[in-house]
Amino acid sequence: MLGPDRFAPRLHDVPHEELEAAGIRGLIIDLDNTLLGFRQTELEREHLEWVARARERGFRIAMLSNNFSERVNALAAQLNVSCFPNALKPLPFGFLRAKRCLRLRRREIAVVGDQLFTDVLGGKLCGLYTILTEPIELKDFPITRVFRFFERLMLRNRR
Repeated sequence: MLGPDRFAPRLHDVPHEELEAAGIRGLIIDLDNTLLGFRQTELEREHLEWVARARERGFRIAMLSNNFSERVNALAAQLNVSCFPNALKPLPFGFLRAKRCLRLRRREIAVVGDQLFTDVLGGKLCGLYTILTEPIELKDFPITRVFRFFERLMLRNRR
């Protein structure tokens, strides 16, 4: 249940072709430390380009974040994607709202995020394909640092 289906160093390292070959047509993407570093306000060029190429290829994309509305909405607008802030991940509610927005079947959606106990667990609870990335930077919210400790124990020698 806690094992991601795939690992990737960063979001922009996930090949669009690989997703298409796996039947993935929709993406639910985490924000903090997946799309941009902790408390950063500018999206990295590589991630902007990756999302733009994904949209050009026909992927439907939603951003799902435990962060607050104002920040999430502003960044989602930059990417021109739907967003669901205050998601309370790993609870399934936000994932299911994003799934309904994408109008795709579970097997057609991948969740991409940097945390095992929020992004991967929440995606797995909803029957979605999961991709775990490395965090963009080591800074995190205090509670996230606790979860990172347990992640390292669980994922030892698996990345």
